[in-house]
Amino acid sequence: MKLGAPRKVMAIGNTRMSDEGVMSKRIEAIPSTYGRRDFIRAAVGFGAGAALGSRALNALALEASVSLPFGNGERPLVKYPQKRPLIRLTTRPPQLETPFAVFDEGAITSNDAFFVRYHLANAPPLSVDLDTYRIAIKGRVKSPLMLSVEHLRRQFDPVEVIAVNQCSGNSRGFFDPRVNGGQLANGAMGNARWRGVRLRDVLNRAGVMAGTRQTTFDGLDEPALETTPDFVKALDIDHALDGEVLLAYAMNGEDLPMLNGYPVRLVVPGYYGTYWVKHLSEINVVEEPFNGFWMSGTYRIPDNPCACVPPGTAPAKTTPINRLNVRSFITNLSSGATIKADRDVVVRGIAFDGGYGIREVEVSDDGGRVWRQVNLGQDLGKYSFREWNTTLRLKPGQYDLKVRAVNQIGQSQPLEPLWNPMGYMRNVVETVRVTAA
Repeated sequence: MKLGAPRKVMAIGNTRMSDEGVMSKRIEAIPSTYGRRDFIRAAVGFGAGAALGSRALNALALEASVSLPFGNGERPLVKYPQKRPLIRLTTRPPQLETPFAVFDEGAITSNDAFFVRYHLANAPPLSVDLDTYRIAIKGRVKSPLMLSVEHLRRQFDPVEVIAVNQCSGNSRGFFDPRVNGGQLANGAMGNARWRGVRLRDVLNRAGVMAGTRQTTFDGLDEPALETTPDFVKALDIDHALDGEVLLAYAMNGEDLPMLNGYPVRLVVPGYYGTYWVKHLSEINVVEEPFNGFWMSGTYRIPDNPCACVPPGTAPAKTTPINRLNVRSFITNLSSGATIKADRDVVVRGIAFDGGYGIREVEVSDDGGRVWRQVNLGQDLGKYSFREWNTTLRLKPGQYDLKVRAVNQIGQSQPLEPLWNPMGYMRNVVETVRVTAA
């Protein structure tokens, strides 16, 4: 197909059909112009009946509420289009946390359960029309490009990676003393199979000039006020060209959901979700390090090995947040649960890190004095959740079950929580308190 003539895509019921007659199932297909206002109306019900008819009414979503285990933790469960009921933190922009029980469903997080995080009030974008949608590759390149989704699909080799996307502030609600920002529990993360093209291949097609330092990324979401900085992120050029960063157009075998970056998002395996720019519209190759607000003014951590400072203090020096640290969770038991005493009880969960891969996982049933190794599940790749399981037989009583992981270079998790003023990168050894009876 020649440049500038992308195929048209239309939504028909629960299928997508191209003008070439190719159909593919979606969770809930949407027109290419279904945008932010429709999502907001469908989710909160203001004018939904007039705007969207029965579909909006069916999507309307105050199902129930949950109480997260920290102060002011009451949250509604809300069903947005293409999503099951998720924990709503804010409405504009939509910020939705995955209920933690989802992570016991398997290593891959389904699209309808995947968390949602935006920074700008005008998000998701007002509309996305595949006929006109393009990603501009510009700046210090020899041949600037304007690429449609079809150009990506047809002109570049497809690649897949299974990778965790985790919000920098996942688990912020547990910080003590409390810090500013969205008070999240442990559900602002997910693991998916991403399909797309290598950023390296696209940049090589454009021809990166010598002396380039970084590449910046912008999306279709926009600030509501002129004084609000646009959400633009940057990667060093060596990282952008390492062959692992993707321009992803599919997620778990389907088009990206609108709320997870449709039609194309940046996937930066092993790095926090702040770099995974959604609704990607512009890639700009620059000569000097980018110092925009979302790189120099926030998403920064203490510049030391633990990314931490004494509680209540400020770091002397900071650096941009980058690679995920090691985390592990018990997924099939929650604090307050009662299990059978003197019987074998299966305990299972997940572990992950920033791309070195998980070497071992251990659990303790005595509050961390004695640890035992568990069985590791299938290895889906170094950037993926790694499932684990073990069997415990406990006498009647109360127990603090703890889990910790170690990655391939020996990094693990602290027994006591670390602190920084932004509430980033929590990875303390998690505890689940149960009663055996």
